[in-house]
Amino acid sequence: MDLRFLGGAREVGRSALLVDESLLLDFGTKADTPPQFPVSTPTPDAVVASHGHLDHVGTIPALLSGTHRPPIHWTPPTYELALTLARDTLKLHGGTYHCPFIENDIKRVTEVSRTHGYGVPFDAAGYEVTFYNAGHVPGSAHVLVDDGDTRLLYTGDFHTTDQRLVSGTTARPDADVVVCESTYSDVTHDDRDSVEARFAESVKTTLWEGGTVVVPAFAIGRTQELLLVCDAHDIPCYVDGMGKRVTEMLLQYPGFVRDSDALQRAKSHARFVTGRDGQRKRIADQQAAIVTTSGMLSGGPAMTYIPEIRSNPVNKIAMTGYQVAGTPGRSLIDSGRAEIDGRVLPVSAQVEQYDFSAHADHAGLRAFLDDYRDATVLVNHGDDCAAFADALRDEGFTARAPERDDTCPV
Repeated sequence: MDLRFLGGAREVGRSALLVDESLLLDFGTKADTPPQFPVSTPTPDAVVASHGHLDHVGTIPALLSGTHRPPIHWTPPTYELALTLARDTLKLHGGTYHCPFIENDIKRVTEVSRTHGYGVPFDAAGYEVTFYNAGHVPGSAHVLVDDGDTRLLYTGDFHTTDQRLVSGTTARPDADVVVCESTYSDVTHDDRDSVEARFAESVKTTLWEGGTVVVPAFAIGRTQELLLVCDAHDIPCYVDGMGKRVTEMLLQYPGFVRDSDALQRAKSHARFVTGRDGQRKRIADQQAAIVTTSGMLSGGPAMTYIPEIRSNPVNKIAMTGYQVAGTPGRSLIDSGRAEIDGRVLPVSAQVEQYDFSAHADHAGLRAFLDDYRDATVLVNHGDDCAAFADALRDEGFTARAPERDDTCPV
């Protein structure tokens, strides 16, 4: 089995792994200015997607821009999320370098898609493939690929700790080779209950003082997690941006969330923003939490709210996700300034960051890999893949960190 890393090697973003030039695992986009895509566009016999985040599925429609029509395999939520992201990308960036596909390519995605649940093997390009719950976001999957001689486990993104939205992964299928994500390989997450308690107390304090809290959040997974948190702590909240559509969609797949009744209650507790008739400006003056895209302040309704609340030091911006270097969100955290409509402006509102990560940290990664000491481990999807691979080798693992466009026989 030969593995070619078209993206996601020693970086976070544009994940794409080609197996024997035949089976493609993920085909994502890297959030950057301009965005970056996998190093080449292959013509695989089949595509398998691990989960519905932009860095794993954002470029999939481009695979269908020619005459080639490989089937695309994913869980039902991942299929829905990938279409949502593709349509949003086309709406915002269609006809530019930021969008490497057209509307007809998205239509073709619907025609070639095949959906599968967890634990049910299926055939893709002649391989036996099985999805296992990865505990990252609804529908996220570890992908086990078996060619009869070698069993490859592509972890995708995963978490070993329960979140309100999804339970942590407990799947440990037998594998000879593990391609393991390492986003937080050098981080120890704070206890999730403690993070949630600090977040709730901080938000409630700001609201009691008469302020507004803008909570930039990823539309997929993070928005729903925060709606569940706000409901559990009785925090008045609005939800804006793509997260509205995603929340409604996930309620159609109750088997892929931890507690669908709780998610329905959280949706009922929140107020959905339409954006009509100056609604956002009015909401920015209210004592409430506003959970809104985008999570890295790279666009979306968040960039309507930030200018409205930035000058009042009673107000607060609560960042809740990973901030890629070079994004406005990272700039705000590092410098206290935000790029708004092409201008870099100071922010007097308080800026806080909370670790609501849906990725395993160092301890979680090590606990997962302890079951694969006899396997070859290839580390990807991280800013410090090489150091993590070195540490694994020091502990007796057979491990390495491939570079982008490397081909690794396994």
